[in-house]
Amino acid sequence: MLRRIASSALVLALAAAVTNDALAQQAEAQASQEPPSIESKTEGMQKLDGFIPFYWDEKEGKLWMEISRFDEDFLHYTSLPAGFGENTLGLNRGDLGPSQVVRWSRVGPRVLMVEPNQNYRASSDNPMEKRSVEDGFPQAVHWGFPIGAETDGTVLVDATDFFMTDWHGIIQSLRRSNQGTFQLDKSRSAIYLPRTRNFPENSEVEITLTFTSNQPGGLVRSVAATAGAITVRQHHSFVQLPELGSYEPRRHDPRAGYGGMSYMDYSAPIDEPLTQRFIRRHKLEKQDPAAAVSDPVEPIIYYLDPGTPEPVRTALMEGGAWWNQAYEAAGYRDAFRMEILPDDADPMDARYNVVQWVHRSTRGWSYGNSITDPRTGEILKGHVTLGSLRVRQDYLIAEGLLSPYGEGEDVPSDMSEMALLRIRQLSAHEIGHTLGLSHNYIASAQRDFGTQSVMDYPHPRIGLRESGEVDVLDAYDREIGAWDKVAIAFGYQDFPAGTDEAAALERILDEARAEGITFMTDQDARPAGSAHPDNHLWDNGTNVVEELGRMMDVRRVALDRFGENAIRMGRPMATIEEALVPLYMHHRYQTEAAAKIVGGLHYTYAMRGDGQEPVAMVSAQAQRRAVAELMRTLDPTELVLPESVLNSIPPRPAGYGMHPELFRRYTGLVFDAVAPAAAAADMTVSFLLHPERAARLIQQSARSPELPSFMQVSHELLQATFGVEEHGSGYEAEVSRAVERIVVDRMMRLAATASMPQVRAEASYVLRELSASLEGMAEDAGTSDRAHYAMLTQDIERFMDRDMDAPSTPSTVGAPPGSPIGDPGMFWASASWEHTEVGPWAGLIEDPPLACSWR
Repeated sequence: MLRRIASSALVLALAAAVTNDALAQQAEAQASQEPPSIESKTEGMQKLDGFIPFYWDEKEGKLWMEISRFDEDFLHYTSLPAGFGENTLGLNRGDLGPSQVVRWSRVGPRVLMVEPNQNYRASSDNPMEKRSVEDGFPQAVHWGFPIGAETDGTVLVDATDFFMTDWHGIIQSLRRSNQGTFQLDKSRSAIYLPRTRNFPENSEVEITLTFTSNQPGGLVRSVAATAGAITVRQHHSFVQLPELGSYEPRRHDPRAGYGGMSYMDYSAPIDEPLTQRFIRRHKLEKQDPAAAVSDPVEPIIYYLDPGTPEPVRTALMEGGAWWNQAYEAAGYRDAFRMEILPDDADPMDARYNVVQWVHRSTRGWSYGNSITDPRTGEILKGHVTLGSLRVRQDYLIAEGLLSPYGEGEDVPSDMSEMALLRIRQLSAHEIGHTLGLSHNYIASAQRDFGTQSVMDYPHPRIGLRESGEVDVLDAYDREIGAWDKVAIAFGYQDFPAGTDEAAALERILDEARAEGITFMTDQDARPAGSAHPDNHLWDNGTNVVEELGRMMDVRRVALDRFGENAIRMGRPMATIEEALVPLYMHHRYQTEAAAKIVGGLHYTYAMRGDGQEPVAMVSAQAQRRAVAELMRTLDPTELVLPESVLNSIPPRPAGYGMHPELFRRYTGLVFDAVAPAAAAADMTVSFLLHPERAARLIQQSARSPELPSFMQVSHELLQATFGVEEHGSGYEAEVSRAVERIVVDRMMRLAATASMPQVRAEASYVLRELSASLEGMAEDAGTSDRAHYAMLTQDIERFMDRDMDAPSTPSTVGAPPGSPIGDPGMFWASASWEHTEVGPWAGLIEDPPLACSWR
């Protein structure tokens, strides 16, 4: 039996060897055959001539590419001209995908698309030195094309499979988002000829791709016509790169506010940095660099999506055109223009800088992206994506602030004017990114209620008139900012011949700094535990603590006037809550800004020799004032809602289900009167008891005893919450208990999870102190307070006896998502809702939210 098996295996192996030899001989014979000429191969095909000529084979449904320029760099990138319309997935119309410098390389009967490694270079003239660096790091071969025809060294390759590939990474994006495992169905995919075009310096190919899944996720189901078969379009651009030497890269400076590109230059002198850094910017030159004011050789033109409706269209055009003010200040005449994209132009076309108005099923962030030459940092195409629902959020904010609807049909114009002001600013902001600029979050602290930079994130500046009415008509900037002019001068100034450019650029920054105009960006503003007292998102005012007090005043006035007039006649009364949420949380970002004063640290992007003070602690007086103002945000009188509001919000009717931009609740379908207060209080307490802030408080008081310590701040927090003589009864008492619960839970979490041992030690000590005092507080308290204090005491005791790895989870349902005043990553279309009851939620969507950001 064993011999038979061995004999059979030998026969099979011999047969396989014979078959493999035959296949190899067949392949060798085919390779040795001369390919047909391009003329004969393409007979009857439609030719699209241009940068890379295409041939369309209607009969076979194939697209062929003609390649004649080998070993020459060009740019290849992908984009989504037709996407998902669901913000959380990040696959929207106009999204840009991967881009890379590539070249064609012929190897026998094949053409390889090779990406050289741009991260490691040698700028030396020595070819062997360059070769040693190229050989030291891996390149990438993105595709191999069999040659199908050839004429005089020019070859023809079948590119159909190359294009029928998920270059944009849709499958991976959906998998990462827990939206199912999708596959590309090539039988339902095809070249999209209406958007496949060719030009002398760029070639554009568009493809219809269909992705299928047996178990699509909830977000996909909410937007797809049929969730199991999603059809979108991807676009490929092949772009001729500028000739090296035609653009002069400009050195990066961390004080100048530009995004950058970098590479390691192994031929740099030993006394120079190995990493070379340059800014990203468009190519812009004066016709006469010696003139104070000159026309540009070629202006920068941005084209607006013609599908944008009025009055938004005009607002976007006006806001984008603000940038011409900055270029004029830099000595250019009419260097920046806004125009409407011609009807016959494709927004994906590499020749056009575009501003696209993108529709989604939910609100979403906006983007300012660029296609950049990675060899030099030259921006080749600016591409702005603006979410069309953003304007509606500002309108909603204004409705909550103004409660403007009476019984008549007349509607004041203030809401639409405020929303359009924001759209102008948004247009300028995102275009600024595509000009190369980074966020500048310190700008709002350098000028009270004046334009300092459109590259900041603006919270609406709401005022109170002498009559006591809320004023929204100065909510946003109306022109380019002082910092924006400085940044454009640094990046785009064209200096006369013989100018010491490095010294001239240094002067631009020195003069700005002398006027109090500087730059700080994301990494120093976004983390909740960040330390800079002036660098925040969505804050206002040169004194953030004073501005918090002013915002609380505005909030109180608007809340006292809030009611059914916040919605139009004929709307369900339950929808009042949509307008209530941003009003009630009006102070959330200013609270975060004020909290950063506590344990804060002034610092700059100082360079040696520039005269800046690198680091300075925030004064004790400023820190204590911030703590005092923050305590106001925990006062129950500030947190309770008017009875008239509570009596106006019924459970939501059918078709108007719960969604994450409403207040979460413990009360089922009924509006929860306490949960909003708990959410707002948790915001303040979590900022104050952030582990990094606690560590800084401990260290600052150790270095300078006059500065507040963690124990001092903790005691002020306990005094402001537990220090009242008695809660009494009623609504304010219940809010007080909710706030105290949050303080204890946040302190326990800090004691359990802080990285710094001394933070854990002092937080634990504070809890022991509080536990010891709760028994005495309960003696003369009412029944509700006694129950409350008993539970807190038991929880602290259990916490102290816990296993070391057991963290505490705060007893709060959390605030509705925030940035910017309503987080798109947490807001789904009503079509995706299913009624459930899970803890504090009623009507929670089945799929969890994803972390996301907004510009």
